[in-house]
Amino acid sequence: MTRKTSLMEVLTLSAIYIVLSITVILIIYPVAWIISGSLNAGDSLFSSTLIPKRITLEHFRHLFTETPYWLWFKNTLMIAFFNMILSTLLIVTAAYAFSRFRFPGRRYGLMMMLVLQIFPSFMGMIAIYILLLQINLLDNLWGLILVYAGGSIPFNAWLVKGYFDGLPRSLEEAAKIDGASNTKVFTKIMLPMSVPILVFVAVSNFIGPWMDFIFARLVIRSPENKTLAIGLFELISDRSNTEFTTFAAGAVLVAVPITIIFMLLQKYMVEGLKAGANKG
Repeated sequence: MTRKTSLMEVLTLSAIYIVLSITVILIIYPVAWIISGSLNAGDSLFSSTLIPKRITLEHFRHLFTETPYWLWFKNTLMIAFFNMILSTLLIVTAAYAFSRFRFPGRRYGLMMMLVLQIFPSFMGMIAIYILLLQINLLDNLWGLILVYAGGSIPFNAWLVKGYFDGLPRSLEEAAKIDGASNTKVFTKIMLPMSVPILVFVAVSNFIGPWMDFIFARLVIRSPENKTLAIGLFELISDRSNTEFTTFAAGAVLVAVPITIIFMLLQKYMVEGLKAGANKG
């Protein structure tokens, strides 16, 4: 019986390692291929070897000197940064209100946020497009920021509410006995205790607009408002455009800030996600 159990454990572990190894290869190979293409001479992403025979940085130079890459980068950074600030503020205050206060419509508000998660976001794009057109925010970076911030509230508010629900109420009650207001309790007690979930929400709301293409493509029209995703896509979208290796160089550079942020804040992000899920 012991031998059979040991054999089954070995086979199970072997199967798990095989599946994980295949998954890692499937994830890493496209990334390595794009990096290789960005360093490969010519306009083709194809290379006979994973490591190019002649490595060049010409595509990166071309990207910075002959395309408005810095403008695309600035627009995308502005959208991602202000969306991170605005959405985090809205999410945290909404989650705190739903977690700590009882008011008319609270239950229906929570149910509404839950139901909104059922529908894919692209179902409302036409309505959002018309709304932005009516308030003169079409082809405007602030229009994108407001839509991104509003769309991030339902899921993230549920997540942060679960985190707040797990925090002890005794500290708040003690602070209120000492004369602290709700605002002071929120800023001086709740926020310092919620750093992991706040970091997770902030970073996730920074990454979302940074990588988004579909909605930005729908709203943005003028060249001066293009984002990184739109600008890089247009390098290869037309039949006359064959700058695939320049596109690869831009894709590599797009991933660098996100990778750095994730590496620096990985601990807080994992802790925040686990805490929000477990305490819900």
